[in-house]
Amino acid sequence: MNYLAHLHLGGDTPAELLGSLYGDFVKGPLAGQWPAAIEAGIALHRRIDAFTDNHPLQARARARFPVERRRVAGIFLDLFFDHCLARDWQRYSDQPLQHFTDRVYRVLAAEPQLPGSLQRIAPRMAAQDWLGSYEEFEVLGQVIAGMSRRLSRPGLLNGGLDELRRLYEPLSEDFSAFYPELMAFAREQREALTTAFR
Repeated sequence: MNYLAHLHLGGDTPAELLGSLYGDFVKGPLAGQWPAAIEAGIALHRRIDAFTDNHPLQARARARFPVERRRVAGIFLDLFFDHCLARDWQRYSDQPLQHFTDRVYRVLAAEPQLPGSLQRIAPRMAAQDWLGSYEEFEVLGQVIAGMSRRLSRPGLLNGGLDELRRLYEPLSEDFSAFYPELMAFAREQREALTTAFR
C-alpha cells in the first residue's frame, strides 16, 4: 500500500495519521523515540505491509504482470491501489476525499519534527496534492517517472503506466476484493496496538 491507503487505514487522530506516514520514513526498533500513539501507527504501518505482501490476492495481482516485471510489480500495485482507493473513495469513507487530504496536510504542516526526508517532501506533498491527485490515472505516470529518477537502474520502471493501463480492469477487481479484507485487518490491529503502546 502507498501513502493514501496507509493514511486511510491508520486512524483519525493526528498522531495516528502521522504514524501511518512515518512507517515509510522510520526504520529499526520502536523504543520510545516517538510518542506512543505515533509508534503504534508506525507498527500498524509495518503490519499492513506484511499482511499485504503475503496475501494471496496480492500474489494473484502480481502474477498478472509479465515475468520480467514481477520484481517491480509490487511498486506498481502500491501506486495503482492508491489510485483505486482515490477513484472509489466514497465506497470506503464517509468524508469527501478532499476533506481528508486537506486534514492530512494540516496535520503535517503543524508537526515541527517530521522524520527524515518527510520533513523535506511534506510541503511539496501538500502543494501538489499528491494524495488527491491519485484519483487521476495519468498522474501515476508522473509518479513512476519521479521514482525512476531515484533508482540506480532508472529504466527498471519504463513502460509501467502502459502495463497498468493494460491490466486496469483485472487489477481494479483485485483491489475491490482485497481492500475490504485489509480494512478489517487494519481495524483489528489498530485496536490491539493502541492497547499495546499505552
